Amino acid sequence: MPLPQPVCYYHTPRAPNPRRTQIFIDEKGIEIPRVEVNLMEGAHKQADYLNKVGISQVPALELSDGTVLVESPAICRYLEALHPEPNMLGHDALEQSYVEMWQRRIELRLMVTIAQVFRHTNPRMAALETQCPDWGAVNAGRIDERLAELDRQLQGRDWIAADRLTIADITGVVAVDFLHLIKREIPEGMTALIAWHDRMRARPSTALQ
Repeated sequence: MPLPQPVCYYHTPRAPNPRRTQIFIDEKGIEIPRVEVNLMEGAHKQADYLNKVGISQVPALELSDGTVLVESPAICRYLEALHPEPNMLGHDALEQSYVEMWQRRIELRLMVTIAQVFRHTNPRMAALETQCPDWGAVNAGRIDERLAELDRQLQGRDWIAADRLTIADITGVVAVDFLHLIKREIPEGMTALIAWHDRMRARPSTALQ
């Protein structure tokens, strides 16, 4: 029995999780109708969205059988099953595990850390977050250490977790790009990370929409 097909992708273009899913979609060359959800206006909390998606977050992927998938990695995994090439989640058990290890490490140790700084120190985010500036400051002090972990992994490598672009690289570029929102940059000495980031930002899929 054929798998249900995507019919609608709900997203907020510059938000990190929808952006990394969109990069994955673009790298696959998949065309999916899109609906933009305005987070600052609370569109993700409206009854029609909640009734369809079940939770007030983006991205969400609606399928032809009525199923709605949320969480960026889950959406990407389903799309990889529908469109196996180019492979971005790993060819075998070891490669899949290594890619997932780095994807999760970057997500939880770097992207979430930067997000906590942004959410708890940017005045605009008070509309979405009960802010704790001290928590934002704690996380700000962790960023360079987390960037250094990625720089060490990239020493002598073109890609983070395989011999080609994978979801780990996608999560990585979205996390590093997030630095500009908190007015931080990659430290000058992290040359491997800077070179990798330049290569990633040269790809059409990573252009900010």
